Amino acid sequence: MNLNIQALTETDYDSILVNWWNDWRFTPPSKDFLPNNGIGGYMVYDDKIPVCAGFMYLTNSKIVWCDWIISNFKYKNKKNRKEAITFLIKTMTEIAKITDKKYVFANNTNKFLINIFKENGFNVGSKNQTELVFNI
Repeated sequence: MNLNIQALTETDYDSILVNWWNDWRFTPPSKDFLPNNGIGGYMVYDDKIPVCAGFMYLTNSKIVWCDWIISNFKYKNKKNRKEAITFLIKTMTEIAKITDKKYVFANNTNKFLINIFKENGFNVGSKNQTELVFNI
């Protein structure tokens, strides 16, 4: 396995990510709901095969919010998928450090992802949260 990470491109949302969310039977977030602030999102590749992606929201506080992690449903090697997601989380945590942040926040209900976060030093805060969004 040869992992590398790249910033998401303008076309990745429509050409890759929407399909992945649909494959996992998850409603894709609207494109304008995702960050595009110079940090934005990242895609992990195994050689040239896209494996997973995630987004970072930068705030004016000492926190970075890490969210919308999704993987390629058709990439069937579960061990390699876990390594790729771990690589993504570690990279985003390192980016948070070099941007002078003190905290990386993530919320999730997926047990597989929660375990990867915990294995990488994340502490569990609240459980059984409800996400609330008001559309203006």
